[in-house]
Amino acid sequence: MKLHFYKYQGTGNDFILLDNRKKELQLNSRQIAMLCDRHRGIGADGLMLLEDKKGYDFHMVYYNADGNESSMCGNGGRCITAFAQRLGIISTHASFTAIDGVHKASINDNDTITLHMSDVNGIDTYTDYCLLNTGSPHYVKWVADVQNAAVVAEGRAIRHRHDFEPNGINVNFVQRDGDNLIVRTYERGVEDETLSCGTGVTASAIAASGAETGYFDTRIQTPGGILEVTFMKNGPASAEQVTLRGAAEFVFEGDISIS
Repeated sequence: MKLHFYKYQGTGNDFILLDNRKKELQLNSRQIAMLCDRHRGIGADGLMLLEDKKGYDFHMVYYNADGNESSMCGNGGRCITAFAQRLGIISTHASFTAIDGVHKASINDNDTITLHMSDVNGIDTYTDYCLLNTGSPHYVKWVADVQNAAVVAEGRAIRHRHDFEPNGINVNFVQRDGDNLIVRTYERGVEDETLSCGTGVTASAIAASGAETGYFDTRIQTPGGILEVTFMKNGPASAEQVTLRGAAEFVFEGDISIS
């Protein structure tokens, strides 16, 4: 089978994009994992299908690099919005569905994309970490020196902890930098550190607000670049009007044959 694919990246989090509006693609987990393999395939942190959805501009189907369908991906949501513009489906605004519900996105004048994320209901706070779901489940761990954190070893151990079975959890190592944050993330499904995680920085920003309420605008440095998260908190354990803003860039397109 021959596929025409597009490659996008958002702050270093990279994805394979496929146009499946005709519903002709039926990929299995082995094929998806092969396409995402950086040595034997195209190479990516994940793969997305853009499909038709009645009443919306499109539907986003997201797969992790291991080939399994996954929960929401924030960087992926921005990249698929840019992809939809490239296909002529949208101009500068999108309304689409994903596994966690409806999302809206807008393409800004500086070529960044603002993605409206899901509301957060429930933040579990412990001494040195928080648990919350921003479309994907996240463990936010506070560290003093994120550059020297054992992201892969410790992240993998936390991801596979018995209390997070059977699906595991994404793990963010977060250092406060004044009003800003520095974040590194171990992602389940990729089973490694990625250069950036959109739902992860969103979780980190919300967790960093603690018990405070009001409007928040947080700048986050990741290994792949800068992201900005805004949200409103009316109570200590919830957040609404959540947005994630950052770049989403076309890398290249091509054809590949898979068995």
